[in-house]
Amino acid sequence: MYQYRRRLTREVAFGKISLGGYQPIRVESMTNTHTMDTEATVQQCRRLYEAGCEIIRLTVPTEKDAENLGIIRERLRRDGIDTPLVADIHFSAKAAMKAVEFVENIRVNPGNYATKQKFSSDSYTDAEYLQELEHVREEFAPLVEKARRFGASMRIGTNHGSLSDRVVSRYGNSPEGMVEAALEFARICEDMDYFDLLFSMKSSNVRVMIQAYRLLVEKADRELLHAYPLHLGVTEAGDGDEGRIKSAMGIGALLEDGLGDTIRVSLTEDPVNEVPVGFAIVRKYNDYHSVKGERGSQPLKQVIESRNSASGQEGFSAAPFNPFSYSRRLSIPASVTDFEVGGDHTPRVETEVHAQLEQIDAALAEISARLAPAKPRDAIRSEVAGVRVNTENDLAMLEKLLARLGDAAAHVAVSTSDPSVFLKLLGMVSKARFDIIEGEMLDTELLDAILVPRRAAVELSFIHEKTGIAVPAEVLANIAGKLHSQGATRVLFSVVSPTTLFATRKLLQAFREKGIVYPVVVRFRGNSADRLETIIDSSIQAGTLFCDGLGDMLALETPLSADDEISLAFNILQGARVRMSRTEFISCPGCGRTYFDLEHATAAIKRRTGHLKGLKIGIMGCIVNGPGEMADADFGYVGAGKNRISLYVGRECVEENIAEDLAVDRLIGLIREHGKWVDPA
Repeated sequence: MYQYRRRLTREVAFGKISLGGYQPIRVESMTNTHTMDTEATVQQCRRLYEAGCEIIRLTVPTEKDAENLGIIRERLRRDGIDTPLVADIHFSAKAAMKAVEFVENIRVNPGNYATKQKFSSDSYTDAEYLQELEHVREEFAPLVEKARRFGASMRIGTNHGSLSDRVVSRYGNSPEGMVEAALEFARICEDMDYFDLLFSMKSSNVRVMIQAYRLLVEKADRELLHAYPLHLGVTEAGDGDEGRIKSAMGIGALLEDGLGDTIRVSLTEDPVNEVPVGFAIVRKYNDYHSVKGERGSQPLKQVIESRNSASGQEGFSAAPFNPFSYSRRLSIPASVTDFEVGGDHTPRVETEVHAQLEQIDAALAEISARLAPAKPRDAIRSEVAGVRVNTENDLAMLEKLLARLGDAAAHVAVSTSDPSVFLKLLGMVSKARFDIIEGEMLDTELLDAILVPRRAAVELSFIHEKTGIAVPAEVLANIAGKLHSQGATRVLFSVVSPTTLFATRKLLQAFREKGIVYPVVVRFRGNSADRLETIIDSSIQAGTLFCDGLGDMLALETPLSADDEISLAFNILQGARVRMSRTEFISCPGCGRTYFDLEHATAAIKRRTGHLKGLKIGIMGCIVNGPGEMADADFGYVGAGKNRISLYVGRECVEENIAEDLAVDRLIGLIREHGKWVDPA
């Protein structure tokens, strides 16, 4: 919970490489060409290989596609491309039985494989449930036996939204249902003494995805014979920054938990674009691996074993949240300017002003840009602009700045580590933050001043760099206890740490033990000049906390531009499903089952509907996950054949087989008909 340590799993052979055990976390991708188009598929595989992709997956919808896998494999191996191949199977047992002859791994979706009609509302008696489960065993067992014979491993890959009607009837379309569907297939494998398995629990909803993997590990490690490797991914993550942020949040949250042995970033873009994002996400977790691809690398082996045997390491049982089900932490609200932070109020956004106060015109312009809505009325802006003051001269410049800002000055929060400056800020601004520098103490005069009702809400922030994460938690919890006992209100707390996730968890655990319910600000300070690295680190360190219901305000301080930083903050909150500020697009990456230009269609739909706040639109290449994966989407745009589209309202198909060139306009018409349309500014 409070220190990274990787879960040690069974090592599973994967062609020239292995997964799990002491191996590095692998990065994979998937072709979006038609598998029957040999030339296009080989060329895309070559480009993925050249980008460093370690595992390549291909879709296999029919037995004919499976036959062509042999030709594709032969071409690739002839060209010296020995990257392990995965056959992606959903419905066809015949396709699976043929494909397993040509690949290192076969992915089976237990929600689609050997199941009856999808998305019905029929209930199942116990006898009917067991009867269909026996049918699944009869269909699946021959594939298990053939995989063993050909030396292929198998991924049992559950997708939220494509569970069988039988499982949904008992567990719902839920993490529990996803886990049970996977375990049913794993039990069959273990009964047949087949152990070359890995699991995945994918969803477009980041929170559901995180909960499902955690629940799987909790149940599988108790029930199954081995701890099997995990393939991590947020499915239908979308494109652009939004897709990268959602992927980093979901994958990174689990990697921080120590879970995950291979990942795939699913973007509605060229598959090659997924590879560098994947490596950027896993880089820090693979830092201990001295030689790429070296089996049993000693540094990684040592770090896993030392951390897994470390004493005093709490598991999820000590978590200050429920790791398997979302609920927001209870806190008392604190008034800041004209809104409140905490309680059941929407999480707010604060971003840091980069300009120095001495450059008053530049600072004024940046604060205005961060706070004032742009001309398009649907634009989003920070609700608080953070400014730092260190000296009396800074304080004088701040007074001039606030005077020139007029009404916007109420949304300026000021931070300092100087006690005398802090005392003066209490009567000047709407939120005054005092930074407790590591090794220093908060004196009695400051505590007494906080107890006196002033204009400013107070945030106490521990700047954590070198000590263990128990130190900021203990210091802040003791201060919070004293303030609480004397009836202090309008107080918030935060930790600024290289490991924001672990440090904030530890703080909230200390608060829970003392019964402290003050609001907490999730602060992330990024120093990397690399834009992608900043996005990934922010999404993992801050986003994970909001996915777990921890945090009342998000505060970012990064090298990004004002617009990028604001967009990042709101995308993190939206990805965690705690604040919807724009349209959410649940768009899949496409594959050989897609018969229209998915990337072009997604871009066109985003251009037309991106201004609609809080609306969710699913854009799916085919029906495989379609209605189920779009279960919480308002509208759906799903491929139905070559250049043909079906439209959904929720999970109900309302129009079938529309020509692709008419489908976007008709989607807009549906949104209008259901009263969800607002004209763009």
